[in-house]
Amino acid sequence: MKKRLFFQCTYDGSNYSGWQRQPVVKTIQGVIEEKLSMLFGNQSIDIVGCGRTDAGVHALQSYFHADLAPVFSNDQLQYKLNNMLPLAIAINDIVEVDAEAHARFDATKRTYHYFLHQRKLPFHQNASWFYPKKLNISEMNEAASYLIGRQDFTSFSKLHTDVNNNFCEVYHAEWKLVGDQLRFEISANRFLRNMVRAIVGTLLEVGKGNISPENIKDIIAKEDRGEAGCSVPAKGLFLQSIEYPYI
Repeated sequence: MKKRLFFQCTYDGSNYSGWQRQPVVKTIQGVIEEKLSMLFGNQSIDIVGCGRTDAGVHALQSYFHADLAPVFSNDQLQYKLNNMLPLAIAINDIVEVDAEAHARFDATKRTYHYFLHQRKLPFHQNASWFYPKKLNISEMNEAASYLIGRQDFTSFSKLHTDVNNNFCEVYHAEWKLVGDQLRFEISANRFLRNMVRAIVGTLLEVGKGNISPENIKDIIAKEDRGEAGCSVPAKGLFLQSIEYPYI
């Protein structure tokens, strides 16, 4: 009898076309499913992720679930799968959960971090965006405060997505100076496609003085992607953590 397992994983998305399985191109989901299928006698195995990160986006902590026969202990499965996966993908933990548990729908809180640096840092090129322009961090944080709460984030969403609505509840949004980098932290119950990168791009417009912090309220109210700023590059974005009621 199969059991449902939750896998906690980390990945560097630099050379992948995002999480979701796609024909022809290499994705995180596609690679994991391929290696799991090999481990279980080349049978077809589908996994369900906690969400879909875009091409080039990284994850410090992500989850997926799979229904698997008890061929290996969880420790054995983690060891064997890590040996087969490329260096860019690591399985950190595997836990058995109830058969009804769901990696995507049961997540209660998701946190993303976006990193940028304002002087040349050669060792950060694949995980942070070089942005040397002068920024007013205080005004960026004032603008970020207007994101808090349950609101329609259509203005920060990729167009023509397959979701029922664009309402998200944002719990926390803040810029911090961490060493040589600026880090934007944002937590919410859910995120829309491209939402974090569009928010960061808009907050940078505030930081440069092109729009006022209060303009964020108007941008949200108009529910029009054309009102917000450009999306920033994917390489600075990390899925930082996912929370579940039972993990």
